[in-house]
Amino acid sequence: MTEPRGTSISRRSLVGGAVGAAATGLIAAVPAPAGAATVRRAADYVAADAGLHLLRRATYGPTAASVAEIRRLGVTKWLDRQLSPAGIPDAACDALMSRFPLIGLSIDEIRSGVRAGTTRYGWDTMLQLGFATTARAVWSERQLFEVMVDFWSNHLNVTNPSADVWDNRHDYDRTVIRQHTFGRFADMLKAAARHPAMLTYLDNRFSTRTAPNENYGRELLELHTVGLGYKESDVRNAARLLTGLTVDWDTGRYRYSAGSHATGPVTVLGFRHANATAAGGEKAALALLDHLALHPATARRIATKLAVRFVSDNPPASLVTKLAKVYLDKRSAIVPVLRALFTSAEFRASAGQKVRTPYEDIVATVRAVGYGPDASGTAGIESLYWLINSAGQAPMAWAPPNGYPDVAAAWASPGGMLARWNAHLHIVAGYRPKEFQRPRNLAGELVGKLPATYGALVDALARRLFGRTLPAEHAAAMTAYFDKAPTSALGSADAAVGWKFPQLVALMLNSPYFAAR
Repeated sequence: MTEPRGTSISRRSLVGGAVGAAATGLIAAVPAPAGAATVRRAADYVAADAGLHLLRRATYGPTAASVAEIRRLGVTKWLDRQLSPAGIPDAACDALMSRFPLIGLSIDEIRSGVRAGTTRYGWDTMLQLGFATTARAVWSERQLFEVMVDFWSNHLNVTNPSADVWDNRHDYDRTVIRQHTFGRFADMLKAAARHPAMLTYLDNRFSTRTAPNENYGRELLELHTVGLGYKESDVRNAARLLTGLTVDWDTGRYRYSAGSHATGPVTVLGFRHANATAAGGEKAALALLDHLALHPATARRIATKLAVRFVSDNPPASLVTKLAKVYLDKRSAIVPVLRALFTSAEFRASAGQKVRTPYEDIVATVRAVGYGPDASGTAGIESLYWLINSAGQAPMAWAPPNGYPDVAAAWASPGGMLARWNAHLHIVAGYRPKEFQRPRNLAGELVGKLPATYGALVDALARRLFGRTLPAEHAAAMTAYFDKAPTSALGSADAAVGWKFPQLVALMLNSPYFAAR
């Protein structure tokens, strides 16, 4: 972005304070003109509005339509609706998914396509999954469901794209993550343990009674369930009990191989099983998974991760304890835990305590300006995916098994901030993705009737993007970008509402007011 000569405050000085903010999980103050008061509390960057607070956390970012909806329904009914996604019509997004036909195919069909030479060794399928996931995050009406799909995709991470899961990663998304996102974690965990994607990713398909592979056993305990605190004997026994859960080399589908199962008694974190027969090995393994899913340490771990995702990087212990109890009382059912979280006093008090990750930031940008997907084809959606990838967080692409980090400090770097700022301008100005559907008159779409002054323009845009106006010194900094004062008259032919208007929108999105989630 080229800045005009004579501008009294630069883009860098306007938003530079946000970099240090992310290191602590709060938004730092924006440098203001000399002598002006400075906003310092993180909560001061977000509107004091319960509906907007819920939209910032339970969706990938407010849109004009979602704000109108939560105003009409009220916070309670809006949350109820999002927690029952099957009742939310999503025809437009469903139609969009038809542009990614490979993700709807079975494992058998993908493998047949590869043999016939009609797909590129499965990479086409895995990339379509990434593209489709990005599109759903932007345009699905079932926003909380999509946010939770991302949460579980990180918790039970299987990297996508990855060569070893070329034929099954899309099926894992559909039959494990999406099928159980609002179900019981115990059922999701057992589904993951019997899916070729997880068994391949964590090497259990190669684990046998003569050579148990401990990789899945260790990650099952440390990452998927109880967390640290296990003993090495727990890992060894879990690995032995999981032998036999494997993948058929001919079909690529899950099967239980009794001949590969290691028999003999096992003890894992209070779970004891005689494991007397190879034929009963699968049933014994599933019993262990149920035990781990309902372990108090698992309840506390998942409660903590949910509180970090939706409340703050350092959530209150009182909330974690409350959520863990609901989790155990409801036998790992997720919806009651989410309801308890979003209706808690701790959630209501957490405004300004989360910062968007790169993925959330870029998706929220498209939602904030209200752009539509490609009129046909998928070039724009693909471009958006690669833009997110260049910022370091394409969905499901994290290589280690622990999933993307969900705290601000993990994403704090000057390069990371610059990637976001560039993405804001690229998207708003239509440079990339150029295929998205944009209004002919962007200023008219975002601020309505032409405001009388530059200050009124900034106010109108801030209300659309943030649900609030800016403090006087920050509004003045925005108008100074155009060498104008807030009181300067705004004309319909002025560049600020013409070719430079996307720059103003990008500047607003570069600020901590947008970074706060």
